[in-house]
Amino acid sequence: MLTLTKETRDALTPKMAIQLLQEGNKRFVRNLQFDRNLLKQANETSEGQHPFAFVLSCIDSRTSAELIFDQGLGDIFSCRIAGNILNDDILGSMEFAAKIGGAKLIMVLGHTECSAIKGACDHLWMGHLSGLLAKIEPAVLEEKTETKRDSQNVAFVEKVSSINVKQVTKQIPQRSGIINDMLKSGEIAIIGGVYNVATGVVEFSQNFA
Repeated sequence: MLTLTKETRDALTPKMAIQLLQEGNKRFVRNLQFDRNLLKQANETSEGQHPFAFVLSCIDSRTSAELIFDQGLGDIFSCRIAGNILNDDILGSMEFAAKIGGAKLIMVLGHTECSAIKGACDHLWMGHLSGLLAKIEPAVLEEKTETKRDSQNVAFVEKVSSINVKQVTKQIPQRSGIINDMLKSGEIAIIGGVYNVATGVVEFSQNFA
């Protein structure tokens, strides 16, 4: 598998970038990952990087974007925070990745069995974690279909997780004029997805922001 160059990355469209992640996840699920020489990729990217996507995911130890999407060194910008929430520093990182770094895609990746989502569903308050979970609270409030509204209800938790992903994808262009302009011009796409920790499958959203 070749290391991405600026030329190969720039030739990609946002739609092609989405397909690269979809194909990578299919390889991961089938245990058919590309045979990469990571040391060689480290050497080849030592003087520059040209990632094609920015993936915002959770800190959960089971949700490494590079593994889930079968990507090598220099292929994606990977940003991880509990609950895959959005804040100003993450938004600035996205702007860097898109406007300066040349990424064609921003993906918000949630996952099943998310402890941060469960904490928000249970209205957990603990130190600095409280402020982080408060950013998930709008997703908890938006979910109206379940009567049992705590982390013991698996269906409720998973619905809140999906809603949280959708809300974050919408917030990105709303809060960043730079990304919004790139989105309108077709330079970049924003997509959401949910990773199933039991099966390894990523369910990609059908509606792009």
